[in-house]
Amino acid sequence: MTLSEADVRKVAALARINLSDEDALRLTTQLGDVLRYIEQLAEVDIEGVDPMAHAIEQVNVLADDTVEPSQPRDVMLGNAPRRDEECYRVPPVLGD
Repeated sequence: MTLSEADVRKVAALARINLSDEDALRLTTQLGDVLRYIEQLAEVDIEGVDPMAHAIEQVNVLADDTVEPSQPRDVMLGNAPRRDEECYRVPPVLGD
């Protein structure tokens, strides 16, 4: 697959990226190299290879979802720059 400078400029326009002539030429070369590499990968024989999400075998690395006691409220509010007796105080997000 070949990539022209016009293709690069079209993609840049869709992404709303302004390219200088120098950038367009450089990206045409670089993206062309990427596409040629992908074409090489398409030639690899993957017959009999099961799809996988990771290159090495993974087991469940997540901790069990168990209920545990929380930190005391005064500890959690201890470093808050603004707070009241039970909550963090933050500036309003939406105006009037």
